[in-house]
Order: sequence, then structure tokens, then C-alpha cells
Amino acid sequence: MQNRRDFLKNASLLLAGGMVAPHLVTSCGGKTTAAASTKTIGLQLYSLREMVADEGIQKVLETVAEIGYKNLETASYNDGKVYGLPPSEFKKIVTDLGMKCTSAHLGTSYTKETEATAMAWWDKAIETHAELGVKYLVQPSMPVAISTNTTLDDLKLSCDYFTAVGYKTAAASIAFGFHNHDSEFKTIDDSVIFDYLLENVSRNHVFFELDVYWCIRGGGDPVAYLRERPSQFKTIHIKDEKEIGASGMIDFQPIFEQMKANNVKDWYVEVEEYTNNDPVASVRESFDYLNRAEYVY
Repeated sequence: MQNRRDFLKNASLLLAGGMVAPHLVTSCGGKTTAAASTKTIGLQLYSLREMVADEGIQKVLETVAEIGYKNLETASYNDGKVYGLPPSEFKKIVTDLGMKCTSAHLGTSYTKETEATAMAWWDKAIETHAELGVKYLVQPSMPVAISTNTTLDDLKLSCDYFTAVGYKTAAASIAFGFHNHDSEFKTIDDSVIFDYLLENVSRNHVFFELDVYWCIRGGGDPVAYLRERPSQFKTIHIKDEKEIGASGMIDFQPIFEQMKANNVKDWYVEVEEYTNNDPVASVRESFDYLNRAEYVY
């Protein structure tokens, strides 16, 4: 299965369809639809990456709107295009379908030697996503891969890089953030990597998108992080092993209760693996699970 890093590298190969017209979403076969839900349930479009490649972004967005998702986070940017489309065109499709695109996953590699190139890359990316109208730009992986040789100096370099990007996005009224996986909960010189990042970025210029599943897999407590650092987590990934709620390993209620207490406004479902190898069914099942849950807002 294609991982996130490979997907982001190959995002420019995704082909998008043409414009779509607005349509009414109706209930079919007892499925929950946009018309039936009053909750703002978000989706990370990486969840349907294979469908994007096979059927194009237009079909994917129509399907997501029909299921009932209202808030989107993208996972395809390349050279001024979002899923192969100019940002204004992508935004119109999303808006016509009654949804909003509020966040984007993207990023580029970084070393001190390539700093000028990386920052020029971000300048164009920021301009593109300002036109798209997102509130958040999120790097979904460390700029320098974590290994057994990683030092605290390496982490400090990453923190300085995040802060520099955060200054750039702030100038465009967009917040910059970092999305964790489980590797950030390893320790280096008795410091938990994730905690080190939280402590050493500019809190006014870098936020964190907490992926609750990867946090738990890494040995962290997402509720404790949310409770102890409410100002540093602006967005959340609601994720499970496969479909949301299917594994039984995560108690989502206290997570949502703390999110609500923190006034977290934007959160996104992410589904990376599928019980029956049916991404659409898994994304729909995840929506239905959350839409039924009384604690979900």
C-alpha cells in the first residue's frame, strides 16, 4: 500500500476531472447524507487517494459530499495546482457541492544547504493555498527523517524550519502546523521527540495537528496532550486502525469532549486501511459512526 510520503511525492501524477454542477444530495438505501447531518464532519482526502487516481477528483468530491462530509483537508499539491487543478477551480467544485476546504497537507524536504530552494517552494505553495482559501497548511512528516542517528540538534533544526515557514504563512493569514505519526513519540537523550517539538517551535507561528491514533500507537495520551497544551492543537485527525470505531482500541468520547472544551473547530477523519478493500465504504462507515455518536459535534 502506498504510504503518505510516496503519495505526496507522486501527487503531481494525479489527474483531475472537469467542473461539476451543484446537485442535491438525497438519502439512498438508508445511508446518512449531507441533508441529514447537522455536524461538521471533516475528511482528509488522502483517505480516498486510490479513487482519486482511478476516477479523478471530481468523482471523489461528489462522493464525499453525498456521504455528508462538509470540511475537507487536501493531500495533493504540485507546482501551483491542487489535485491537478488551479486553486480557484478546485475551490469552486468544493463550494458548489456545499463543502469547504479548510486545510492542506503538503511539505518539502529541507536541509540548511537547500534552505533557499525550500523557502521559494513554500512561497508558491502559500500563494496557491491563499487563493484556495484554507486556514491551515500542515506538513505531515518531519523535514528530516527520524532515525537511530537523529540528535536533538537535528530536532532543533526542524523546529527552526517549522518556525520559519510559520512566519511565512502568517503573513498570508494562514496558520502553519505539523502532523504527527508514531515515530515522534520515541525518545532522544531522554526527551520525547514530540514534546521537544512542542517546546522548541514558536508557539505563535507553529501549531500541531494531533493524530490521535498515531499518538496512541506511539504510547502517548491524546486527551492529556489536549488538556495540557490546549493552545498548541488547532486541528485534529480522527483516525483508527481502519474505519473509525471499528477496532475498539480508541475511546473517542473523552477525546471529543476535550476537543470541544478546547474549542477545536476543525477536525478530519482519516482512513488509511480498509476492512473490505473498499475505501468509499470505509469512509462512509466512519462518517456514520461519528454522525450517530452524541458526543461528536
